[in-house]
Amino acid sequence: MSAPTTDGPVVCAGCGTVAPLGARFCEECGADLPLVAAPPPQPDVRRESAPTVPTVALRSSARGGRRAAAVAPPVTRACAECGGDVDADGYCTQCGTKAPLPRDHMIEQPQPWVASVSDRGRRHHRNEDAAAVDAAPVPGTWAALVVCDGVSSSEASDVASLAAARAACDVLVRERGAGLAQGSALAALAAKRLAAAGAAAAKAVEEVTHDEHGDSPPSCTFVAAVLDGERLTVGNVGDSRAYWLPDAGEPAVLTTDDSWAAEQIADGVPQADAEAGPQAHAITRWLGVDAHDQVPRVTHLTLDGPGWLLLCSDGLWNYCSEPTAAAGVVARAAAGAGGEPLATAQALVRWANAQGGKDNITVALARLDTPTVATARTHEGDPA
Repeated sequence: MSAPTTDGPVVCAGCGTVAPLGARFCEECGADLPLVAAPPPQPDVRRESAPTVPTVALRSSARGGRRAAAVAPPVTRACAECGGDVDADGYCTQCGTKAPLPRDHMIEQPQPWVASVSDRGRRHHRNEDAAAVDAAPVPGTWAALVVCDGVSSSEASDVASLAAARAACDVLVRERGAGLAQGSALAALAAKRLAAAGAAAAKAVEEVTHDEHGDSPPSCTFVAAVLDGERLTVGNVGDSRAYWLPDAGEPAVLTTDDSWAAEQIADGVPQADAEAGPQAHAITRWLGVDAHDQVPRVTHLTLDGPGWLLLCSDGLWNYCSEPTAAAGVVARAAAGAGGEPLATAQALVRWANAQGGKDNITVALARLDTPTVATARTHEGDPA
């Protein structure tokens, strides 16, 4: 997506934040750019004056990729404390309370059977997680889910995670389709696409890295999954995870953490002890200009029944690491949400916050009732 061509500052359509020239995403709320130039300062202009209405870009489902909207209406937010108007700076004009940023709680639902929720949690001052999801209209046919967790010790990790997640998802949407590939060739093609998505995510992180970041350049984890009928392909770098939680049968973690805890577990340390240690969440691989290995580790799975595909950051799995524990938490959340993916994802975020919410929490879910090759091939040629 091209950057603005104006020489002055630009203003975000979502939250009114002034963004630097050339930025691809708003650092406050995560909205896509391009944006229009902000009007020059005028003397004695009241703060409650109507803002300029900018052009924005909207994210749609896989059916149409990204499409430009003509204009967006002015954004008005109400203060959670007193009900007054929140101004462009994010403060209530009546009581002065700082309002939560749109980036603190982000939702995507491209189709009813796929959704994601990313939340700041209770302890962090900002949300450094991000997700991007897309799907075909017919449930169980095709979907792409990506979750990235910004490394808190790095600069601008919230910008890096959002840029990485969206860049990876865009690649998976663009390169969708099996062509004539079958068998091992099909698996190789799927692995190649996951690698391309990981490379795009790494490139996106590189593009938001600047000299002033010094010795702590932006970095994030990466996990992505592509469902194509009964075929599921997952790739990861870092410690964000993918789980397959079937309605019947054994649940499974589909990823291997790149972390100090995982290395300890491989050396024979009990999982509960390793994951509770002081270095449990120190990661050994990540996306960033200082990373030595950014190629996703790829796993393939053939699905043989209904269930939930779950991708999440450690803000969720830290409270339910074992597959059976994760399956139980998701099952209870789904039962309370009537089996609806977005409501289930929201319930999982609330549950993690109730456990302490000590980290950002991101959940991406796909509900798979009939993942079959026949269904996928029937709709393979349809626009989606």
